[in-house]
Amino acid sequence: MGLFAWVDGPGFAGYVEVIVKSSAANILREQFLAWQCRIRQIAMRQDGARPSPGMRPRLLDDSGHELASALTVLLLPRDPAESTAFFRFQVLRGADPRDLYERALSYLQADYFQRPETFSDRLLAVLPEGLPLAAALTAQGSCTLAFDQFSQAYRLPCAVAALKPGDAAREAAIWHNRLFNPALPETVHVVAFQPDWASAEAEKMSL
Repeated sequence: MGLFAWVDGPGFAGYVEVIVKSSAANILREQFLAWQCRIRQIAMRQDGARPSPGMRPRLLDDSGHELASALTVLLLPRDPAESTAFFRFQVLRGADPRDLYERALSYLQADYFQRPETFSDRLLAVLPEGLPLAAALTAQGSCTLAFDQFSQAYRLPCAVAALKPGDAAREAAIWHNRLFNPALPETVHVVAFQPDWASAEAEKMSL
């Protein structure tokens, strides 16, 4: 007997719709993570880790008004302990910043972005202390991130939260950024964006 064989009437159609929507959201999430890993690997290997447009989405409020034309966001592993330990060790070695940059780049150019399924779908941004945008975001609690690169666009409605000291993802984001700015203070704001994949949109654009 099939999974739905016993169901009859209007409820059947509604139940199938829930399954389809859930599946579509999961597919969109997987496609986005694969796309993000690809463009970040290109940025590491071809552009010296300089953030590309797809790593710097437009930030929109719930009314569609632009809060920032480009906000650099980080993509981190679901379990960031190993990479955080590596980043911390490299920064605390106290080497010349250029040497630190070269070692960090070598690590990120290798297989760091090779497996999209190992990454969290929660995106993070590190913002300077006292920046009004950080307070506005956390007070509002939601926003939309609009990504665009390589004829591919994503529009992700997100819940927004500030991460507290001691949070593993916060530590990972700070030590990641210290690879390129060793003097980054502990007092920065780390803001997390959790996409609502059921409401997210993807679009292929013609060149």
